[in-house]
Amino acid sequence: MQVRRCAVLVLEPRETIEFRFESLLQGGDGLVRDLAWYALAPHLDAPVRVDGRAQAWLGSLSPSRWHALEEGSAEAMLAAPLLAAGLVIAQDPADPVHAARDARLRQAHWHPLAAVLHAFSRWDGVDAVRNMKESETETAVQMRRTLGAPPAECARIEGSGPPQQLPRSPSGCFDDLLARRVTCRNFDTWQPLPLALFAQVLQRTFGSTAQQRVGEDLVFLKKNVPSGGGLHPIEAYLLVQHVEGVAPGIYHYQSDSHQIAPVGTDAVLDRGFVMEAVGQQHWFADAHVLVVLAPRFNRTFWKYRQHAKSYRVVAMEAGHLSQTLYLAATDAGLGAFITGAINEKHLERALGLDTIAEGVLAVCGFGWRAAQMTTTELDPAGVIWQAAAT
Repeated sequence: MQVRRCAVLVLEPRETIEFRFESLLQGGDGLVRDLAWYALAPHLDAPVRVDGRAQAWLGSLSPSRWHALEEGSAEAMLAAPLLAAGLVIAQDPADPVHAARDARLRQAHWHPLAAVLHAFSRWDGVDAVRNMKESETETAVQMRRTLGAPPAECARIEGSGPPQQLPRSPSGCFDDLLARRVTCRNFDTWQPLPLALFAQVLQRTFGSTAQQRVGEDLVFLKKNVPSGGGLHPIEAYLLVQHVEGVAPGIYHYQSDSHQIAPVGTDAVLDRGFVMEAVGQQHWFADAHVLVVLAPRFNRTFWKYRQHAKSYRVVAMEAGHLSQTLYLAATDAGLGAFITGAINEKHLERALGLDTIAEGVLAVCGFGWRAAQMTTTELDPAGVIWQAAAT
């Protein structure tokens, strides 16, 4: 049998700590520590625990050159569980699933550390609200009490002289717009969003305004946000809940034609689906429209192959898009939000994404702001809620 190591593999030492009452009775501190090594391979769904012999052998195995395993040998016995786990790939595998995913990862041109970061920072079934309650970090007062003093809100750097005061610009229309840009955690669940406003926010945030074609198959889209290499890999999937003229459902926004197309999926867009998507953050689940920011990583990695900065520029683009969404929504008199506390795997399954070449980075949303603030929003200047009260 011919085998090689999977394309990307990082070994991580982990310590897990559990409280056991019997340890306390035996004179210990009640804490039982388990030290183990785990193999992190981004083409797999979960880390794989490995022992010292497996570590050493994996470290000696090439990810590019095929190695002959003699049937029945001690080496073949060592390799068997690693083959079953997908850490070692056979040239002619009996089960091709791991081999196919490993091959797609090689073709996607991920930087190895970025691939591991993305694969193993995705959530599934996480309740972010319950986690905050259990850790007593749900409110600012709780955070200060539980976590202690934070780093200062503004850095002061010691220089060779006194700081120079800069002149402040007079406030204009754009400053007023920025002042009204507040994360919305209170949406009006009764008033539908007009189709025209829905379309306007999407056009300004995700739509293309022009295109440049190079040859037959290379097209650059001009959009209202910067993108690494001008490649614009991030797709917008829409969870439409309350928009006039649009049936509730899951859609894909086609940025070159300004159209929305229903996603073929077995997922049902109901309250449970949306709550799971946003990690049980009910204040975001009420938005009229939620937007899943889902990069096609292979679009960016086509140019920036195994590049140390390629994942970073995709993440930066998600930030550009969310800020543009905030401003477009605010200008339309709407509220907006972005959250990274999401269950990516839940959304990947619903959208049918190829998790080697595609993924989910964040969820944004927009809609009418509620008349009353029931969930706290950060509006220290009272631009939103003082105005709403009057």
